[in-house]
Amino acid sequence: MSGLRERWRLKAMRTIQERALDLFDERGFGAVTIEEIAAAAEVSPSSVYRYFGTKEGIVVADEFDRMSLETLKDFLDPGDPIGSLLQAVRAYESAPEGTSGSEDAGEGPQTEQSAWRRVRYFFAEPSVREAVHANLDRASQRIAPLIAATGELTETQARVTANALVFGYFAALEQWYLDGGDRPIADYVEEGMRPLRSIWPSSHHEHPA
Repeated sequence: MSGLRERWRLKAMRTIQERALDLFDERGFGAVTIEEIAAAAEVSPSSVYRYFGTKEGIVVADEFDRMSLETLKDFLDPGDPIGSLLQAVRAYESAPEGTSGSEDAGEGPQTEQSAWRRVRYFFAEPSVREAVHANLDRASQRIAPLIAATGELTETQARVTANALVFGYFAALEQWYLDGGDRPIADYVEEGMRPLRSIWPSSHHEHPA
């Protein structure tokens, strides 16, 4: 039953996210209330607050922020974090339309169009950008100990490189957005991360999909 509840929860969150984006696109981010989003998604306002906390949280919420530590360890190879990141971005972009790259095909909003809809609010709305930065900071704090555990970097170096990874990804994403989103996001991530390659020699063995 727990697996069924989790799938239901994720489906509800994705529906809320999509209905919120519909309203934001139609009326503007600032003009839409949580109550209106809840009505459009056919859930209670308390459910929206429980799942996302804030209106900004609806836009910035993603699978990475909800990963358990064990799942994060499977997702990120601390000996080749750039390769892990590129692999994840390519999988995201190559997933069939209407899926999030997971087995729950047809339930997720993570299509290329949906990605564009979300990402533009990262850079168009200051409060959303601030929420993204908070998410990135949390991600960096989770990643740094995994990098430090390899013994190849000091704790300080691991913290600095973790920040370079997550905020570097955000900078690459912003350039993708500014260029109109015509090229794959992975191209921007790979180009932007190139100066960091020397930190993890194993990253040089990562091959494009």
